[in-house]
Amino acid sequence: MQSVILNTATRLMVGLILIFAIYLLLRGHHEPGGGFAAALVAGTAFALFAITEGPDKVRRAVRLRPATIAMIGLGVAVAAGLPAVFMSRPFLTGIWWNVSTNLAVGTPLIFDIGVFLAVLGAILSILLALEED
Repeated sequence: MQSVILNTATRLMVGLILIFAIYLLLRGHHEPGGGFAAALVAGTAFALFAITEGPDKVRRAVRLRPATIAMIGLGVAVAAGLPAVFMSRPFLTGIWWNVSTNLAVGTPLIFDIGVFLAVLGAILSILLALEED
């Protein structure tokens, strides 16, 4: 079933939903949000896109296999704990670097990005498997 209203709304909403997912990812260390919640929101955007356009267009939009995305995410999450080990601190202890006077980047953000990719890869894998049947 093709719905003009759903197709039009999808074109407008998918981009906004993905921007909101990035917002959730970036604010997650200090307030509610983070990698897991952001991946769930991004998965919702891809589910909406898959419903209207089909799984083939989702695969072309993502460009990587979902399992590859999940493995990259796991690698990034593990790598986020290594700077602390090299500084003789416990694994996954937060380490912060001052990029400028108002901006500090730390390993918790890197860990959240890894969680985001791992969860998004799992969601996409399940979603595309269900859509193709």
